[in-house]
Amino acid sequence: MSRDHILHKVRTALGRSAGQAAAEPPAARLRVPEADIESRVRSLFRAVEALAGKTHRAASREDACRYAVSLLDGKAAVASNAAFLAECGIGSLAGVRSGFHDRDELKAACAAAALGITSADYALADTGTLVMISSAEEARMVSLLPPVHLAIMPKERILTGLDELLTLLPLPSEVSSSMVLITGPSRTADIEQILVRGVHGPGEIHVVVV
Repeated sequence: MSRDHILHKVRTALGRSAGQAAAEPPAARLRVPEADIESRVRSLFRAVEALAGKTHRAASREDACRYAVSLLDGKAAVASNAAFLAECGIGSLAGVRSGFHDRDELKAACAAAALGITSADYALADTGTLVMISSAEEARMVSLLPPVHLAIMPKERILTGLDELLTLLPLPSEVSSSMVLITGPSRTADIEQILVRGVHGPGEIHVVVV
């Protein structure tokens, strides 16, 4: 059966003729469920823990900072330039380097760090996903290169799910060249179908909601 004949049958089934312009695509159907902040926090934590991630509900910025100290335990860490981390006092902790603006310097620091500390632009409650929009404040390497990732964020940034994210940010490319969705620790089963964590990114993830 020739290509032209196949395309003719497709056009006929669609009620179109040769050369006719395609119709406008239908509007996106985005559904944003109603959920209060507490419900979103609980849902987010359940989803993160189901993926072998660890969670902590911080009563204050100081509490979030203490959690970071407990993870550091003398190890080297790199923190992003996120304003919320500065408000929590993360950059002033012993062993934490921050304030990077040179890519090569940041890469070397991340490669040597045991812990990468970031905030998050958003989190999706239904899947436990962290939404990281690449910027001078949130460089991608901080969340991807160190073996342990700690994300500290205010509860107001928790969304119900992807539909709500796309209502707020319908065209991510207009904001940044990269938007990373992090759902649990990095994992792969490419090698003999054996699940291995930490191959393509951090093998351990902690989510702290203030």
